[in-house]
Amino acid sequence: MTTPKLLNGVYPIANTPFHPDGSVDYDSQDRLIDYLVDQGAHGLGLFGNASEGYALSGPERSELMRRIAKRVNGRVPLVASSGHTGTDAAVELSKEMEDLGADCLMVLPPYFLKTDGDGLMYYFSAISDAVRVPIMVQDAPLMTQVAMPPALLARMGREIENVKYVKVEAPPTPAKFTAVTKQAAGSLTLFGGLNCQFFIEEYQRGGRGQMPGSDRTRDLVDIWNHLEGGEIDEAWTVFTRVLPLLRFQLQPGLGVSAQKHNLVAEGVIASAHVRHPTASLDAESVAELAHLRRLVSRELAVEALSNT
Repeated sequence: MTTPKLLNGVYPIANTPFHPDGSVDYDSQDRLIDYLVDQGAHGLGLFGNASEGYALSGPERSELMRRIAKRVNGRVPLVASSGHTGTDAAVELSKEMEDLGADCLMVLPPYFLKTDGDGLMYYFSAISDAVRVPIMVQDAPLMTQVAMPPALLARMGREIENVKYVKVEAPPTPAKFTAVTKQAAGSLTLFGGLNCQFFIEEYQRGGRGQMPGSDRTRDLVDIWNHLEGGEIDEAWTVFTRVLPLLRFQLQPGLGVSAQKHNLVAEGVIASAHVRHPTASLDAESVAELAHLRRLVSRELAVEALSNT
């Protein structure tokens, strides 16, 4: 494992490619991992929503973690999702992901049976006590229906040894970035999600990373580089060019299918198949997405030429 002092930058959540029969396509997975690193990803997220981690069996997850860690071979850090609906199971899964090469663990709170603030402290403390790598708390109430207010997140950062990061996906995210940053007082590093819809605002409010889907990595890295260079207007220019695709993927339940269709069009993965209950784009949506993809690619090409 190659955990840097601070995770930062664009960490795409790697999709899990499947064959048309639903089995894992490991060859496409290898190509996707190489593609994301070549596109400039600063790290990779594994087994999140865009990975269809919820549709993977335990043995599949273990094999993928083992294979991806070997493929990456320390080139970038790996953030593996290891939350679970039960505390003991989350501890076991977190230990396994660490042992197989995860540099950081992204952990959802228990969401089947909800618990209170003290229960959440117990859950994340139990995981922290069992591992040595940092933990990223995934604050995603649209998915979990679990509210974690800024004061609770800040308390986790102060009192739980390995809680070092929070992925804030609780709209309105810019306001929550500000609140958590103030209350955490340097004990937490914040990442954004929700497919980067407020990438720039979150960065300006203290965010140090983003975790989007896999299909627009180079463009999002360009935005990051502009922001790091203080080139805010240039960051907005790239963002507005790719916004139609980001917006398309924010349709509830359809983002993963859209990302996979884009990756098939790029020749990265062989099939856009998703596992039930993940939804697939219908024929009309596939055509609309292809039109947007051509439009965005043309506008980015024109922009690149104008800058040469």
